[in-house]
Amino acid sequence: MSINSSAPARGLFIVFEGGDGAGKSTQVQRTSQWLQSAGATVLTTREPGGTQISEELRSLVLDHGHGEIDARTEALMYAAARAAHVQQVIIPALDAGTHVICDRFVDSSLAYQGVGRGLGVDAVAAINSFATGGLHPDATILLDISAQDGRSRRIANTGGIEESDRLESEPDDFHERIRMAFKELAAENPQRYLVLDATEDIEQLQSQIVTHLTGLL
Repeated sequence: MSINSSAPARGLFIVFEGGDGAGKSTQVQRTSQWLQSAGATVLTTREPGGTQISEELRSLVLDHGHGEIDARTEALMYAAARAAHVQQVIIPALDAGTHVICDRFVDSSLAYQGVGRGLGVDAVAAINSFATGGLHPDATILLDISAQDGRSRRIANTGGIEESDRLESEPDDFHERIRMAFKELAAENPQRYLVLDATEDIEQLQSQIVTHLTGLL
């Protein structure tokens, strides 16, 4: 006797990218709420992070006070945190039919370490391909913002006091290189990327995101 059963449809892997202060966290939350209101099961997560070891690595690589971290070590720490995140959290959730919304993924490493730190996009892509097993987002939302606007937003969100991690405290020219790197990645992958002006109204941004994702669902 056979039992009719079907595996759940694979979940959608949605990633939000952009410079610091672009408003990714806000749109991650709103997008999750929209999907849940439509009856979907949703997991929101972030990088580096998402697992105990990944959160420990996040602290080591982003918090001040852990000594000097050279560019190669930084890139490998991000990749290690990502490997645990993908294997332990993201892939199991997607396979179970859960939509996964992630604040940053591989493209952040390509931008920050590949371009910002000068390691080269190809080199950083190679270690992250190994770390992720070749996993790619189904959709990447890029919230584009200038370094100056991003810094102003971060300061405003902390009551006028600039509280920056190791990467946020880099000078504006570093963050402008990151911005250009993201734009180039988006131009090379137009089928995957939705590029939005992060200075637009929050509701306008969410409306454009919903329209884009509805087409994928």
